[in-house]
Amino acid sequence: MPLPYRRLTALMTRFNGSSLLIDCGEGTQVAIKEKGWSFHPIDIICFTHYHADHISGLPGLLLTLGNAERTEPVLMIGPKGLERVVNALRTIAPELPFEIRFHELSEKEETIRVKGYKIHAFRVQHNVTCYGYTIEIERKGRFDVERAVKAGIPQMYWSRLQKGEQIQLDDRLLTPDLVLGPQRKGIKITYCTDTRPVSQIASCAKGADLFICEGMYAEKEKEAKARQYKHMTFYEAARLARDAGVSELWLTHFSPSLVHPQQYMKDVKAIFPRSFPGKDGKSVELDFIDENE
Repeated sequence: MPLPYRRLTALMTRFNGSSLLIDCGEGTQVAIKEKGWSFHPIDIICFTHYHADHISGLPGLLLTLGNAERTEPVLMIGPKGLERVVNALRTIAPELPFEIRFHELSEKEETIRVKGYKIHAFRVQHNVTCYGYTIEIERKGRFDVERAVKAGIPQMYWSRLQKGEQIQLDDRLLTPDLVLGPQRKGIKITYCTDTRPVSQIASCAKGADLFICEGMYAEKEKEAKARQYKHMTFYEAARLARDAGVSELWLTHFSPSLVHPQQYMKDVKAIFPRSFPGKDGKSVELDFIDENE
């Protein structure tokens, strides 16, 4: 439940003029406003599951998007039942100037590419159907002049191939791989909440630049409660981060009884040193990094 200075669950990413939300708990649009960010570029909204603390902020956000004169479609991604749940919530937001498109997840793992994002949804273990999400920004290989010359490709086509185009030249199909080197390291974040610490999470978070993971409980005596309600402790999240080899862990989705998460971080950092407690408005800018830097 919301507390002073702590609203309900939501994550926003921004890339190349397009914003993506994962979950939309109560207070999400207030938090966006406080951050000084814009509603208008929100093109994609992913839902982990349909408990109220993860979706109750949606009707107000949709109305705000409409009032911001948005006309482009919004893509929503979530477990089965997405369209039914969203349309029920839209009883109080019935008329919108933009289309909502739905992608209902049915497989254990699915990948969707949209607006430059590679979105990988993976099923986790909660008391209802729930998914985690890995969001990647892929990065093409460097343009290789030597390869382009060796392949006999006219210079006039180089830039188009570099941008990912395929070109039919007489009886020959020119493809980007003829002029590009190996794919370079992109940007990867994994977001996971409302689940037990299943191995699928570490697998999908492998090598992530940022791993945002629920830590419902920090008190050692609440481990049994975490198992009972299909949630996670700080220490279980830290072990997942360690096993996945991520660069940094942010803990989130705290129990209302957990008002001073920082006092437990010494034991968490003993498991995974790059662990930090999340807080409202926390953000970071991630840039492409070359492996040889």
